[in-house]
Amino acid sequence: MTDPARQLASLPLAVILLSPGQRISAANPAAEQLLGQSARRLIGRALGAVMLFDEPRLADRMAETEAQISARATPVLIPGQGQRRLDVTAAPVIDQPGWQVLTLQDAAGAEALRGEGGEDTVLRAPEILAHEIKNPLAGIRGAAQLLGRKLKDGDLALTGLIADEVDRIAKLIDQMQSLSRRTPPELGACNLHEAVRRARAVIEAGGKSPVVIEEFDPSLPPVLANADALVQVLINLIANAAEACAGAAEPRIVVRTRFASGLQLHRTSEGAPVRLPIELRVSDNGPGVDPAMADHLFEPFVTTKKSGQGLGLALVRRMVRDMNGRISHDREQATGLTHFRVHLQVAPKPAAVANSKAKEQVA
Repeated sequence: MTDPARQLASLPLAVILLSPGQRISAANPAAEQLLGQSARRLIGRALGAVMLFDEPRLADRMAETEAQISARATPVLIPGQGQRRLDVTAAPVIDQPGWQVLTLQDAAGAEALRGEGGEDTVLRAPEILAHEIKNPLAGIRGAAQLLGRKLKDGDLALTGLIADEVDRIAKLIDQMQSLSRRTPPELGACNLHEAVRRARAVIEAGGKSPVVIEEFDPSLPPVLANADALVQVLINLIANAAEACAGAAEPRIVVRTRFASGLQLHRTSEGAPVRLPIELRVSDNGPGVDPAMADHLFEPFVTTKKSGQGLGLALVRRMVRDMNGRISHDREQATGLTHFRVHLQVAPKPAAVANSKAKEQVA
């Protein structure tokens, strides 16, 4: 058995040990990441100095050190990050009066990790309807093109409008089908930095040239991903960041890569958790997302854009999940930056893949 400290460090949940008087005595790596501070800076500080519960009853219950507490998606104010919705549990330490164990988890991230059963139910309708809708659309477009050959120049714009709208609807249906497909993509070793530059090239070829600052860790190993899906995820995130900060006096987009140890994906259908040590972060200095919509940002048909359908980020989350990764969103009030974080696996080394295939053949 590994020692308790190593076990705590491996947990994806933020775990904080509180001494009497609710002072932080210990914090695991997930807690450091969630609170944005190292354990060295956290230890010895009062809990109220690093986070505040918006719900008064929860704060009062926390003061009752012998109470067992569980709260889902409760608003918590973290200095420098603003308000976040967290799943919170607290329990007394056995035979240690006044001591408590506090666990925290981002509510949106937790929902993303719990599985897709409910979401799949919502997304099956587009799959069923797509074929029936696309056939008549093709007929309408063909009819518009035939009419265009017989009409005068003044009326050609109307047939062009029909064709353009048919194309727009067909594209929307393609996006909905992508959301509802259940066949997992083929995964392999991908260079994360090459994917970022390919995505930037695609965006620039489309007539958009946002200023992007690259903060890459050159020591990162290849990630386990689908190359095309990874590029599409990056195109969506960078393009969204460009739109978000377009009105800023000095638009700023930062794409950063780094190691983020301690994060794991727990899948309900499989036993072993998946480690996600590689973080890709796309940040912008736009006004941020409306707090009322932040918890629903990755849901289908939720959008803050006047002309958007709300499928872009839902599709991004689906593609990231298909790569056994995780995506999350947060707003850093101190710097005025909005962050989208994608966490991915490290690609196995060729020798490890060969050994795995050999074992499968023997079995």
